[in-house]
Amino acid sequence: MGLNTIPTPQYTTLQSLVWPEQGLCTERDLYVHLLGPAGLSERESTLFFAAGGEARFNTYFNLFNFGKWQKHCGLNDIWLALSGKGQFEITTFAAFADRSWERVLNEVVDLTDDQTPLRFDLSQITGADRPCLLYFELKALSQGVISSADWQTTQSPRRTPELALSVTTFRRETSVRNSVARFESFIKTSPLRDHIQMIVVDNGQSANLTRSSHVTPINNANLGGSGGFARGLIEARNSGASHCLFMDDDASVHMASFERTWMFLAYAVDSKTAISGAMTVSEHRWKVWENGAVFDGKCQGLWRDTDLRDPIQVVNMELSTISDPPNHFYGGWWFFAFAVDAVEHMPFPFFVRGDDVSFSLAHDFNIVTLPGVISFQDEDFANKENPQTLYLDVRSHMAHFLSLPQMKADKWQTLRVPVWFTLRSILRSHYGSAQAMNLAFEDVMRGPEFFADNADMSERRALIKTYTGDGHWRPWDASRHPPDRGLFNPHHRMTRLFMKLTLNGNLLPFFRLFGNRITLPLPDRGSTRLTWGAARLTYLDATRTKAYSVTHSKRHSWTEIWRLARNSVRFLIQYKQLKKDWQDNYDQLASDAFWHNKLSIQDIPIAAE
Repeated sequence: MGLNTIPTPQYTTLQSLVWPEQGLCTERDLYVHLLGPAGLSERESTLFFAAGGEARFNTYFNLFNFGKWQKHCGLNDIWLALSGKGQFEITTFAAFADRSWERVLNEVVDLTDDQTPLRFDLSQITGADRPCLLYFELKALSQGVISSADWQTTQSPRRTPELALSVTTFRRETSVRNSVARFESFIKTSPLRDHIQMIVVDNGQSANLTRSSHVTPINNANLGGSGGFARGLIEARNSGASHCLFMDDDASVHMASFERTWMFLAYAVDSKTAISGAMTVSEHRWKVWENGAVFDGKCQGLWRDTDLRDPIQVVNMELSTISDPPNHFYGGWWFFAFAVDAVEHMPFPFFVRGDDVSFSLAHDFNIVTLPGVISFQDEDFANKENPQTLYLDVRSHMAHFLSLPQMKADKWQTLRVPVWFTLRSILRSHYGSAQAMNLAFEDVMRGPEFFADNADMSERRALIKTYTGDGHWRPWDASRHPPDRGLFNPHHRMTRLFMKLTLNGNLLPFFRLFGNRITLPLPDRGSTRLTWGAARLTYLDATRTKAYSVTHSKRHSWTEIWRLARNSVRFLIQYKQLKKDWQDNYDQLASDAFWHNKLSIQDIPIAAE
């Protein structure tokens, strides 16, 4: 190289455009806002413009959270690379919190080759005194096309992650085969194809997947999600993976999420950085269910109901999540990527529900959410609530408080969990659920050994299926349904106070004869307010073709209330010894040796404890 030769910079793409995808999400305003004579070809991943057409990328999938890259990756060099044909006005904005946004770039450009990008250096924004988001807008001054746009840097990554995607499945053959097929198609052309693999842990041993150069199916004993992800982590470590990404079989993501995650992990300053994916649900793919969550005795999803079609709501969410997360922040296992070397505890044998919370809280992960890294859940969480899921919720929530010192919970905080959950179900006339939650309370008091001995949950699942008192979904026929009636107004403060004092009618004679009869849509299934004063509740599913009903019963109510009271007294008496047992045994039940034994794994080395 001559003395006067300037080396050509090497550009690394950190984030590319993502487009709507049939079968996954077709809400276009999550990806691009088009105005005037402009259109998107999803098949060609190309924007077409006539003069005057505009495209704005202040969207959830395609803005660039420069503040997170600065904070967690030390990024100080950022470029926008644009490919296409035609004359455009390009404007790039830096969006700040609580101050005016700035135009970082405003130019008229001629794109002549849709294969060779035109790059714009935006690194001057690194001198800003507060974090920001970057996005760009295009206005066509002639007929033209945009074939790609990438956020790039000339900085070198700190590491080359070897990423193993660990998918746990149980008798969802069609879903997991579709996921594998999408991954196989993606990985063939991905520039990261040599650094990403998929491990499918088949707890049902029924998917019959074919091993390939990038996909490894593993038949596994059905010890729930905990056992499946524990097996996936063991296999990932054994394969030489530096990072592991937990995913559910019923969660769908854009394949670009893997590349965005890989890149962030490659540049992260802290080797304990973990990526937590957000989640929406199938009925409203534009609405956030959670973008990270906090455990404070209940699981509280953050940014719930944020409308991802609204640029202002998206910008506010992304700017706010640059800050350090709140205490007891955790990531769900529909999408959770972390460094294998940072793992000090394996998943705790909860079967399902609570394993992801415990895993996050037990580790010192630096958990980050990224725009566009989101899972579209196949089924709404409200549809999944039943006696078994509530049983699992109560026992895992109590176990977190008892076993994890960082929760710093006392006996009253811990007792509040079963009391709140059980009374909520009783007051809503869900007596099978109340029965299951009292059982969960009792099982927690049996100590952590009970979880070890019942890791497959077979006996408990069979028992809970026998519980009655909750309705069962049946075809909905409005003509055969008793008409609604409303003597009590649950929106009136004094009415709610009266119903609370009477335990929602349990202290009122003949309440079943005059209490409200109400019909509620699925989104209101979890509402307590609307059930005050109700003696009969009917819930409709999302399609309004199925429904179930529950009816007030003093006999069932007082049976479970007295059982809860007895359990509470026992718990307070035994609390000190119970907490000691849980904290003394947590490490053993969340160890490699425990899972090797439970899963009968003999040919894979046990990691050093």
